[in-house]
Amino acid sequence: MAQDLPAPQPAPRRVLRVLRGAARLLAAAGLAVDAYVHAHLAGSYDAVTEGISQGTLFRIEAGLAALAALLVLIWRRPAPDFFAWLVAAGGLALLLVYRYVDVGTLGPVPNMYEPLWTADKRLSAIAQAVAVLATVFLLFSRPRTPGRRRR
Repeated sequence: MAQDLPAPQPAPRRVLRVLRGAARLLAAAGLAVDAYVHAHLAGSYDAVTEGISQGTLFRIEAGLAALAALLVLIWRRPAPDFFAWLVAAGGLALLLVYRYVDVGTLGPVPNMYEPLWTADKRLSAIAQAVAVLATVFLLFSRPRTPGRRRR
């Protein structure tokens, strides 16, 4: 008599590794979309200026998001994951503030209040939210190495 043996279950470590890999891809994709949207729109916001143009700020955001996307993919450590979270969360927070609050001019930063939800703004908000969630997962799901104790 042949008995049917249950299929072996995947090791929890392997599942976590796959989930973390997927989270890295999602974080990088969200940050890459954010970088593209900001780089694409930068030229049309060069006229909005006080000391620094809004276009320049968009280019800075695009550069930081592109760097964070690259780092989260190639350097699998908490520091780049945290940097990616900061870029995504900061960008999302500023997008929402300038969507709902007329902050006005802040020193050299122009008034960037824009109370409309454009397609680009929606895309950027969704991409940044995905990146925030993915990086939170990366930061809180780090596997513990046996024999290493927390002080």
